[in-house]
Amino acid sequence: MDPDTIRGDGGDVYWRRRMSVLVAVLVVVAVVAWACSSGGSGPERASSAQPTPSATPAIDPLLAGLRTLAMGTASPSPTPSPTTPTPAARPRRPGEPCAEGDLVLSLQGGKDQIYAGDARPAFIVTLVNTGPVMCKADVGPRSMEIRITSGADRIWSTADCVSGVGTETKELERGVPYVRTLSWDRRRSSADCRTTPSTALPGTYVATARLGRLRSGKGVFHLR
Repeated sequence: MDPDTIRGDGGDVYWRRRMSVLVAVLVVVAVVAWACSSGGSGPERASSAQPTPSATPAIDPLLAGLRTLAMGTASPSPTPSPTTPTPAARPRRPGEPCAEGDLVLSLQGGKDQIYAGDARPAFIVTLVNTGPVMCKADVGPRSMEIRITSGADRIWSTADCVSGVGTETKELERGVPYVRTLSWDRRRSSADCRTTPSTALPGTYVATARLGRLRSGKGVFHLR
């Protein structure tokens, strides 16, 4: 191209076009550079980024570990031990010793509850077997005792000064009472049989029958 032509009006248009293209290229380069820098994950941008809230709260690992440990060391609920069945009671056999729970002991006074002069108090003692079969019981004066008291004073007992073995075994059929009658001579008794017994004084007295742990009702009477 002729240099004179370039220096004319046509030359001005040519350079203006060249400058426009150059500016356009520079703008494109700047835009690309800005896009690349904004998409990077530099330290400053990463630190300033706000975390997106999660819909489900995060589980603290420490709390989760403690919960697991507690569940692993918790004592297991006690397992109920099997109930051992109670063995059935052995049927009682006829002629065995009577069980105290099967016996009923009672005492009745004489017709007169006031005894004057030389009248002797009389008593009726009954023993009944309520068990299912016949059983045996010792009704001797040592085992089945009749005792007379006055307040805290022990006055008389069939167990005092017993001669012989002092035992008497009886067969008690179910529902059939064993009956014993006796009278008191109004004299005191004691375990020391060498002393002469004294006569009981006028007053109020109580008679009871005893057999092991069994006790009859009280028979109250008076001496005049």
